[in-house]
Amino acid sequence: MKPSSGKTVAVLRKSKETEISLRLGLEPGKIEIDTGIGFLDHMLESLAKHGGFSLDLRCRGDLGVDDHHSAEDCAIALGKALAMAGQARGGIKRFGFAYAPLDEALARAVVDFSGRPWCEADLGLSGQSLGSLRAENAEHFFQSLAANAEICLHVDVLKGKNDHHRLEAAFKALALALRQALEQAGGGASETGGAASEAGRPESTKGAVSLEVWVEEGGAADA
Repeated sequence: MKPSSGKTVAVLRKSKETEISLRLGLEPGKIEIDTGIGFLDHMLESLAKHGGFSLDLRCRGDLGVDDHHSAEDCAIALGKALAMAGQARGGIKRFGFAYAPLDEALARAVVDFSGRPWCEADLGLSGQSLGSLRAENAEHFFQSLAANAEICLHVDVLKGKNDHHRLEAAFKALALALRQALEQAGGGASETGGAASEAGRPESTKGAVSLEVWVEEGGAADA
């Protein structure tokens, strides 16, 4: 799918487990979140606010089972939107890093819009849940986001005693890191020193990478 030339990316995702609609803009604007998981709503609102985004995200999920599918699929949709928004903007800085405190808690986030998805999340949550969001699904959210945004993401909560504070600091640090990484570099060039690629993705020291994959009909060639 080619990136939109507009400022807003829309995602619709439907499955037997969830139905999600999402609109993301990289400029400050309206923020409306309804995932059915109150604490996740709070985190995503903080992410959008401090990331300088507009975000409308609605999810109707199988919460009668648990919160896993809704949290995961919201991360998938948001990750896809971030990837496309970055490509549409073009010439982004690519790298971003930030610290964010919340009372006794302190978190650090580092991102790279590299096209090489990876996630290391060390949240250190001590309880089993925060409201109706299970702690294990908080970490899974970051993993799913990174995989679908095609970013390398490291999120570490460096200190903190209160789980609410720890996770909110992590989301705020991520928001600030994303905001930095998605800024346009001066003159449309990436901070790695090269111009943006035709797809809007920053170049790296590898240069442009070409990959073609196809299926050929017929069996193996005769010996």
